[in-house]
Amino acid sequence: MRANPAKNPNPLDNEEMLLVLQQSLAKKRVLIVDRHSPARDSLRLMLGALGVTAVHGAGNSAEVIRQVKGNRFDIILSDFVLDDGRDGQQLLEELRHTHLIPLSTVYLIITSERGYTNVVALAELAPDDYLIKPFTADQLQARLIRAIYKKHVLRHIYQQIERGALQEAIAACDRVIQQQPQYMYDGLRFKGELLHQLGRTREAEEVFRRVLEGRVVPWAKMGLAMALRDRGALGEAEQLAEQVTQEAPDFLSAYDFLASVQEAQGQLERAQQSLQRAADVSPHNTVRQRLVGDVAARNNDLLAAEKAYGKVIERSKGSSLRSVDDFANLSRVLLDRGDLAASRKIAADMKREWRGDKQAELAALVTESLCLDAEGSADKARQLVDRALALQAEIRDETASKGKHASQRLAVDLAHACYATGNGDAAGRLMRQVAAENHEDAHLIDHITSVFAKTGQPDAGKALLDEVGKEIIDLNNQGVMAARSGDLEGAVRLLIQAAERVPNLQFLVNAAKAIYTLMDQKGWDHELAAQAADYLQRAQRKDRKSAKVASARELYVTVAKKYGIAIELA
Repeated sequence: MRANPAKNPNPLDNEEMLLVLQQSLAKKRVLIVDRHSPARDSLRLMLGALGVTAVHGAGNSAEVIRQVKGNRFDIILSDFVLDDGRDGQQLLEELRHTHLIPLSTVYLIITSERGYTNVVALAELAPDDYLIKPFTADQLQARLIRAIYKKHVLRHIYQQIERGALQEAIAACDRVIQQQPQYMYDGLRFKGELLHQLGRTREAEEVFRRVLEGRVVPWAKMGLAMALRDRGALGEAEQLAEQVTQEAPDFLSAYDFLASVQEAQGQLERAQQSLQRAADVSPHNTVRQRLVGDVAARNNDLLAAEKAYGKVIERSKGSSLRSVDDFANLSRVLLDRGDLAASRKIAADMKREWRGDKQAELAALVTESLCLDAEGSADKARQLVDRALALQAEIRDETASKGKHASQRLAVDLAHACYATGNGDAAGRLMRQVAAENHEDAHLIDHITSVFAKTGQPDAGKALLDEVGKEIIDLNNQGVMAARSGDLEGAVRLLIQAAERVPNLQFLVNAAKAIYTLMDQKGWDHELAAQAADYLQRAQRKDRKSAKVASARELYVTVAKKYGIAIELA
């Protein structure tokens, strides 16, 4: 597996190639992230000396988010220490997880900590490089050119991933593996992850085992663990993930995966402990704090849930990951603990921070109605629930028309308030709708189950969920049977009806795939194609990494390519 250096000279030793890369550097758009204005100015002058003129600056994380939403940057240079307790590594994770920067963007971290170089090598989402202060313009140029060249080598992989053409991305990985030994492991990592995303578990497992034969790296162990989980080997998957957390404590997704495997085995307390370990490693990471709160709430450890959700709100100021649900989560836990005053305070804070936001207003109405009910003021509580139901209907209409997503947890909380105030019909409709649209989301289903338990009707909850599950199976089977019988038009009609009635991930994907299959045989239809694209985008918002979504995207790319249609769906 090792490349022969004599046969594969380093292209960066070629003076002509270096000149080309230096010229390309001058054309790049750069974002400098640093708390201190003089430091930004100094780096801007250094870049200017290298011929780079398109340089932007940001003094805090919120400004970074605003800038990347409005501009596409080729390079981001971030100081390790940021303004709000987070660091440059956590900012990178946020930008990548929320898809605010493309894979082609070079991300360098600037630090005065020499020990940081040991950490970055084991991080899940490592920056492209790092610079130790102080550094010269020549050193900056050399690091940037090396990173730009690597992006150039991997560019076809990035392009196909962004187009959604995952099979073509795998082919691009194979070309890098065969032709660019220096970047073979990058190609293997992408290939394994893409195979896993497409549901090709055995092939992904083979790739990660191949990597581990030549080099023991955390991402390969994690890839293998995910493949093992997907084929049911939960014990082996848990063991591998535990090894990763010991060997590479900063590989945070290993803790998330470990907790998910433990929860799948019914080990809620151990899952909570695993997520807490991740939160301890990266205390300013709001994503991990939120996960701790969620599992602690499911585990009925309300004190731990309160603490975690409180940290999410405290540490997510200015973050694009902040949401109304964060406040609603904390308010719900405080209510469950019987601390009505604290629950009301969080709701008031939420209304103030999210002034004019209808979902925040809805969450505040739900919280207050449950507080009033707990105090015995049933009439006042019912009045607020009526207002909340009317507002919730407005929100659903608005979010649907704008392609946005209404909070599903908030809908379950509203159902709770309906049950508490005697409006069982409205509560049942809400629960049925949320359960049908999110039946793949085990945590949301657990939230529904807990509300039925809190309102003293666990059997009714089980019956409702069983009934919804049967309806979903029946609806799906009608479309599938039509497709198998060769009636593609009938299958499309039935599956579109199912997706419109119950827009869960499965139905959205099935409707999209049925449309693409029909067009594959009958020809491209722009109106149907637009409908399929809408279904696929909505499914992707539910679970971007779903193998079902990846499979539908592949079918779209194949059919569009067949008819010479430009790939637009991202």
